Amino acid sequence: MSQVENKLRWCLNKAKKELHELGKHRGLVIRMPDLTAASAHINKAEHNLNALLYLENGGFSDWSVSAGFYCVYHCFLAILAKEGYESRNQECTLAAIEHLIEINKIKIDQKFVYALMQYDERKHTESTIIELRESLQYGAGTQANVNDLSKLKKLCKEALNSTKEIIR
Repeated sequence: MSQVENKLRWCLNKAKKELHELGKHRGLVIRMPDLTAASAHINKAEHNLNALLYLENGGFSDWSVSAGFYCVYHCFLAILAKEGYESRNQECTLAAIEHLIEINKIKIDQKFVYALMQYDERKHTESTIIELRESLQYGAGTQANVNDLSKLKKLCKEALNSTKEIIR
């Protein structure tokens, strides 16, 4: 069993246990595929891209990075809704997306997954969106690097286009 399959199993079991004990979950559950929910997540991703641009133009580029993070994240939630999953946990969302890639259920560039991973989870040297977001959200800086923001906008647009292709 691959590491991704182990993580996926953990996420499904976590949600099952929490639903039984608490009536709500912070994991991953299997649902009926839902194109309406998928479309709503695409709309949210587009909304977040627009927020990124609005915040950048308004001088709040630090908050733009958070909007960019959630743009890509909602793309993943759209894919999961289409494939019959509901995730309420970022790690579980990534595990489910990686699983779908691994079993050739979806074709999406791994760079989108890497962008939302914590640094120690990957073997790449470029900054991830999550690292940028955490640095600006929890640090005292108020301006994102112009190059980082340019790359983020490009990544968000590409993620949206790829997601729309998958949802069709």
